[in-house]
Amino acid sequence: MDFKGSDAIPGPRTEDHLPQTADAAVKIVIVGGFGVGKTTMVGSVSEIKPLTTEETMTQAGIGVDDNYGSETKTATTVAMDFGRISITDQLVLYLFGTPGQERFWFLWNGLFEGALGAVVLVDTRRLEVSFDVMDRLEERGVPFVVAVNTFPDGPRHHLEELRTALDLSEDIPIVECDARRRASSRDVLMTLLRFLHSLALEKAPV
Repeated sequence: MDFKGSDAIPGPRTEDHLPQTADAAVKIVIVGGFGVGKTTMVGSVSEIKPLTTEETMTQAGIGVDDNYGSETKTATTVAMDFGRISITDQLVLYLFGTPGQERFWFLWNGLFEGALGAVVLVDTRRLEVSFDVMDRLEERGVPFVVAVNTFPDGPRHHLEELRTALDLSEDIPIVECDARRRASSRDVLMTLLRFLHSLALEKAPV
């Protein structure tokens, strides 16, 4: 059968091929409320073209979705975002961004399955949304770090003030980031990996 015609199914792009040297893969979830920058972070840091499930926002969400601070947003993730980044030649991270609208949070349980850790993206304009997010991770036993996405019109606070406001324990890392910048998003992921490594060392037999 000849698949060279116009009906041929294209394969992955060369730049999307998994490095042959990769021998370890880690699943990471990026969570947070509506409009905090999850899709942006996955897109900025992914080395492959990210898979997104964004749909146009409609009047059905009026009065249901809290879009404070994101009034100009016209699309939203309804299932997940997916990307990939190679940390080393051997280690690959698979990134799963969760939907932010609360009515889609029932999808989170499936995305949490097999996740080694999570990044909680925080918007200082809507800190209260983060409590439910972190509670869900703690219930599932998923370790996480907190990344404060710096929006131009968002109030700025010292990280230790935010730690207190979010009732974060001293051992959970909290960092600032700009989810639009690849280097900044990569640094957040590295913070998570260092945190996960420290937890593994604590659990290792003496």
